[in-house]
Amino acid sequence: MDFNLFMNDVVDAARKDISEAGYEELTSPDAVDKAMTREGSTLVMINSVCGCAGGVARPAAANAIHYDKRPDHLVTVFAGQDREATDKAREYFEGYPPSSPSFAFLKDGKIVTMLERSDIEGYSAVDVIGKLQHVFDEHCKEI
Repeated sequence: MDFNLFMNDVVDAARKDISEAGYEELTSPDAVDKAMTREGSTLVMINSVCGCAGGVARPAAANAIHYDKRPDHLVTVFAGQDREATDKAREYFEGYPPSSPSFAFLKDGKIVTMLERSDIEGYSAVDVIGKLQHVFDEHCKEI
């Protein structure tokens, strides 16, 4: 099998996983600016094709939001695929180095906290769900 065809399939599956979970895919810098400046709370899932993204981060992203509290907005950028959008999103994560996969939590367009790759890799999806829901408990209103 051609490597590029294989990678296209992997990327397509990764995009589908997160969009089917209810996350808005941001593929341009303009889309990022519009999404990041909305009022309320926003969870940004920085997607990736690595194993910890597929085995931990995306399942956690999909399941953490089925909770009493959750962010007002769910968005995603794809590191290594939509580079300009990802770079623009990272401008909002002041104080945090680039990390993927990762989760950024913003309130009214300002970074509140992040779960970086080091908070994901080596943990189970259930562990990461707990970490995300802890952030939701602290910063989100009940739905």
